[in-house]
Amino acid sequence: MSATPDFSPAGELKFGQVGIANLRVQRFDPARLVGEMRERLLRAPNLFERAALVLDFGALPQPPSAAEARALLDGLRAAGVLPVALAYGTRQIDALARELGLPLLAKFRAQYERAEAEPARAAAAAPPAPAPAPAPPPAAVQPGLIQRTPVRSGQQVYAEQRDLTVLAAVGAGAEVIADGSIHIYGALRGRALAGAQGNADARIFCREFHAELVAVAGHYKVLEDIPKDLRGKAVQVWLEHGQLKLAALE
Repeated sequence: MSATPDFSPAGELKFGQVGIANLRVQRFDPARLVGEMRERLLRAPNLFERAALVLDFGALPQPPSAAEARALLDGLRAAGVLPVALAYGTRQIDALARELGLPLLAKFRAQYERAEAEPARAAAAAPPAPAPAPAPPPAAVQPGLIQRTPVRSGQQVYAEQRDLTVLAAVGAGAEVIADGSIHIYGALRGRALAGAQGNADARIFCREFHAELVAVAGHYKVLEDIPKDLRGKAVQVWLEHGQLKLAALE
């Protein structure tokens, strides 16, 4: 008798939120970009060593040539990080990604485009306001995500379009991400990224602060950048005029 054929897949493919660093290239200077990355890795090797990195050329008037981009990729790899994709932008960047054999990731562009569009919208002359329409009924408020158990090393919890409340500890090597604010009632030893889609009003609150990294709307600080007198304290983190602020909670 012939063996029963096995139709089960060899691999299961899933898509999910991924905490990944984005390098927004403001000026194409490969030597300086690589040098800055080396400095970051020296300051926080546990965070940046072999970290996946997305390159965003959207701030440049023109993207680099394929040869220039390959030289930058090689330099970044030599510095200790792993470029894995380009951030989506124009057809030129799409063509560059194809030539480099890298994928395009779109989500990183969204928060920059929203932030940069605000001043332009404010400067434009506003048309006469139409008569107010009847107010729609209030939408149902989406509750925040509550994580009741500890977030252990290698785990990630993501609260999409809402706040995240963690009732336990966030261990070293763990990551919590929210499009809104993050509230942690235990120790924070891993990474916390609030305002993940660009919400600059998001905040991070934690009862015992030992974070490897905290970020609000893409602005981040690593443990080595944080005053030692805040470690182990109850702390809040927020964004003010484009600068990440930390302070002890009274």
